[in-house]
Amino acid sequence: MSNNTYYPGLPDDYEPRVHRAIVTSVRKLGQGMIRITLGGPDMHDYPTTGIGDEYVRLFFPDHPDEPVRLPFVTDRGWDYAEGVEPSQMRTYTVRKHRSGEIDVDFVEHEGGIASAWALQAQEGQELGINPPKEIYLRPVGARRQVLFADEPALPAALRIAELTASEIDTELIIEVRGAGYQLLADIPGVSYTWLRRTGNGLAPSGLVSALERTDIDDDTYVWVAAETRVTRQARKYLRHERKLSSEMYKTMGYWTDNAEEWRARYEELGEEFHAKLRELWADQDRDPEEITDETQRLYESVGL
Repeated sequence: MSNNTYYPGLPDDYEPRVHRAIVTSVRKLGQGMIRITLGGPDMHDYPTTGIGDEYVRLFFPDHPDEPVRLPFVTDRGWDYAEGVEPSQMRTYTVRKHRSGEIDVDFVEHEGGIASAWALQAQEGQELGINPPKEIYLRPVGARRQVLFADEPALPAALRIAELTASEIDTELIIEVRGAGYQLLADIPGVSYTWLRRTGNGLAPSGLVSALERTDIDDDTYVWVAAETRVTRQARKYLRHERKLSSEMYKTMGYWTDNAEEWRARYEELGEEFHAKLRELWADQDRDPEEITDETQRLYESVGL
């Protein structure tokens, strides 16, 4: 395995770095997704963790046809040389991994650095991409899994299903803008429930209500990925109402509705609030689930 502690689970012979990836293919999926294949000479050894929701940071050039400024890898993630202006960056899921190239699926929507880039993407343009990290961790004893997602998290849910549905009974409960936005895993035997015309920044989410209606027994692993506030509600339900063991669920905020307003409010709170959060996560002797509880209470207390 890789010796870099920030990027565990990678091959021993791989030296972590930020790769210069070239667009080799662009195609539309359904009514609302764009699949972009990234390859090129510097992707010849690009690794995979082998986990379905592995995610990467994409570094964007100032202009689509210009070279991208790449950071260098550190034990804490990445950094830039002194005097180099950081490139704009966004987090995305690896939808498919093949030797020397990956697919990344982008949701079409108005606004946003990544969506704007994807809408104009052409072969030959480039991005920076760091090594992948994963989140999904299903307990060995689980006999069933239910994956909840909205459109930004759909690529991860589909890849998890493709890599695991042959091993475990798998159900996907997915929130989409309409029937034309439904995409399926490239594997049989997966059960789907579609929540249409809810969430995704267009209407109130129906995922938590669907979660509350779902039969979850002691052998069921639950994975929830969606808008940040929605996943907070989902976690609160699973941990405090259903009282599931922490190993039997995972919740992740994949995006934040009205993100600019959220960031502005966060900055307004100032150093005292930011210090409280740092202090919480610096306590290595405390249960991370308790820290997350306190973090979410702090966010909710100030309207975040």
